[in-house]
Amino acid sequence: MIGKKLEVLAPAGDQERLTAALDFGADAVYLAKTSFGMRAGPKNFDEEGLTRAVKMCHERGVKVYLTCNTLPRNEEIPSFEHFIRQAHEAGVDAAIIADLGLMMMTHRIVPDLPIHMSTQTGIVNYASANELYRMGAKRVVLARELSLEEVAQIRRNTPEDLEIEVFVHGAMCVSFSGRCLLSSYLTARDANRGQCAQPCRWGYHLMEEKREGQFFPVFEDEKGTYILNSKDMCMIDHIDKLADAGVTSLKIEGRAKSAYYVSVITNAYRMAVDLYEKNPDNFRLPDSIRDEVFKVSHRDYCTGFFFGHPSECRQYYADSGYIRNYDVCAVIEECTADRIICIQRNKFFAGDELEILAPGSTGVPYKAEDIQNEEGEPMEDTRYADRPFSMRNTTGMIFAKGSLIRKKV
Repeated sequence: MIGKKLEVLAPAGDQERLTAALDFGADAVYLAKTSFGMRAGPKNFDEEGLTRAVKMCHERGVKVYLTCNTLPRNEEIPSFEHFIRQAHEAGVDAAIIADLGLMMMTHRIVPDLPIHMSTQTGIVNYASANELYRMGAKRVVLARELSLEEVAQIRRNTPEDLEIEVFVHGAMCVSFSGRCLLSSYLTARDANRGQCAQPCRWGYHLMEEKREGQFFPVFEDEKGTYILNSKDMCMIDHIDKLADAGVTSLKIEGRAKSAYYVSVITNAYRMAVDLYEKNPDNFRLPDSIRDEVFKVSHRDYCTGFFFGHPSECRQYYADSGYIRNYDVCAVIEECTADRIICIQRNKFFAGDELEILAPGSTGVPYKAEDIQNEEGEPMEDTRYADRPFSMRNTTGMIFAKGSLIRKKV
């Protein structure tokens, strides 16, 4: 596998997240239209928006993979032909599909559109991967429950031109490959149709059948216990091992996450992959790049099943909240040697110690000085939401449009 280029695949839940993925180095993005996608929460893309998004990506040499990986019911099938034809006309580079019926319909309707079989398909062995390849799949997105050795076995026993994609970063689901019924049972929101309410993140107590209304914590803790709450996955230290296992594409979870999350995590994996590809025999991740993944909202990290069964290290029982150490304060619109022109995202004050994150680099320390509004009038803070402002550039550097300014909280 050494010498073969790894793909950094970033999530794009809407136009803002798409721009973040492009600015911070994604090789490809995955996104959804307003139906047939596994994330109903984000805005996603209507037909016109999808056409614009594909054009924007292709102009920058980035591929677009369309998620149509729900398990659709009978009444949804008649609308699929128009859905997939329009996506093909828009120029998407592949369709991510879980349902075999939709897979074969796609082959008949748009036979030249590549198909990637979703992690929802539950691919855990080379026999399944080979059959899907014979049926026309170009890529398989493997189940998250596999070890690196199992991934390597699939690679050794499948055709060389079958691409292999794995999730390497982000939220993990307690159920097998995302096939969960908890949300349907408890909230009537079907996780397999993109509407998961995430009840696995809730706190639970026990109740004895003859003592109705009396609740007992599973552990002796007044908060109960979060027995289904998975840690987040992070494989940024192990790019070389993923490459050695034969992985083609490194997928970052997070179409429902913020544009800041997409920017920081895409940027971190872009730098890690570039570093690996410069010297694959001696890959060692610098602390400065590793630290970046801790500067977004996240749960405690683990490596999932990649190094064997995670046992007790995979679940976090104390709570289901996020660890949040940084806030994004502004997005840079223009930068000169003298001034940094920004759009406000969160309030901060003159004199605050900040960091500027530009694509392809880690955070540059910066102290907010000489804040001015659009009219050039001085301001003590950036209290006006989404309004332009500028600051003196004391860094001696020029930052690209889309670079982020953040503050430790």
